[in-house]
Amino acid sequence: MSESIRPRKSLGQHFLRDPRISRKIVDALGPRHDDVVLEIGPGEGALTELLAATECTLVLVDLDLRVVEAMRNRLPGRVEILHRDILTVDPAIIARDHARSRLRIVGNIPYYITTPILFHFLDARESVEDLILMMQREVGRRIVASPDSKEYGILSVISQMHADVEALFDVQPGSFFPRPAVTSTVIRLRMLPRPRYELQDERAFRKIVRTAFNKRRKTLRNSLRDLGVGDVEAIDADMLSRRPEQLTLEEFARLSNALAHRLAIPHQSLTFEHPERVL
Repeated sequence: MSESIRPRKSLGQHFLRDPRISRKIVDALGPRHDDVVLEIGPGEGALTELLAATECTLVLVDLDLRVVEAMRNRLPGRVEILHRDILTVDPAIIARDHARSRLRIVGNIPYYITTPILFHFLDARESVEDLILMMQREVGRRIVASPDSKEYGILSVISQMHADVEALFDVQPGSFFPRPAVTSTVIRLRMLPRPRYELQDERAFRKIVRTAFNKRRKTLRNSLRDLGVGDVEAIDADMLSRRPEQLTLEEFARLSNALAHRLAIPHQSLTFEHPERVL
C-alpha cells in the first residue's frame, strides 16, 4: 500500500519503505485471528497492508488527517481508523469496544514522543498484552539496559519493572523516506501481570527513580535529600552510598517501599511530564 503523502517534519514522519523490515516487524508480532491490534501512525501503510491481510481486528490511529483519509479510501471496511493523538487514546476503551481484555500495539512511532507513548501504554498495561515499536536506537538501548551501564536510567527501570523487554533488530536510515539522521531499532515489551517486584506505591517508586537519575552523579544519600523524606540512614548504608545506575530493579523497589509512607505525591504525578527529563 503506497500513498503519495509528503512527510511532515512537524509530525516526525519518516515512512518505512523497506518491505523486508515491514515483514520482519509483522512476523515478530505474529497477529492471531482473535487479536485486536492497534497500529500507531500507519503512514503510507507499510505495516498496515500486511496486518490487514491477517485475520486480526485492526485499529489504526494517526494524527495526520491526510493519512486517515488515505487509509479510509483503501482499507477494508472492517478496519477501524481513528483520527486522534495516540496519547489521548485509552486502550481499555478500545479493548472493551471489541470485547477483548487486552490489545497488541505496533508502530513506527515519531521519535520525538517515544517516551510519552511508552509511558502512556505502561500506565494502561492492564489493557495491553505487548508492544512492538520502532524507535531511535539510543532510546531502545536505554529501555533494555542493565545496571552499571551508561544507558541504564529511568526508561530502563520503569520499563523493566512492568514488562519483559527485548531488542529485536536494528533498522538502517536507508529503509525510510526521508532518511532519518539516526539508526533505528525495534523493541518488544511484553507486559507483566504485576510489577516484577512488589511495590507498595507505584507513584512513590517513580518519584524516587526519577529523582535519583535526574542527579545521577550523586549518591542516593545525597539525591534523596531533595525529596524531604528525613533521615534515610537506617535504610541500607551500602545502597545509599552508591549512584543510581548501580542499583538493580529489586533494590529500587526496596528503597521505594522503605520510603513510600514518607512521600506525599499528587495522583497526577504518576506519569512523566517532560520526555527530555526521562531521556
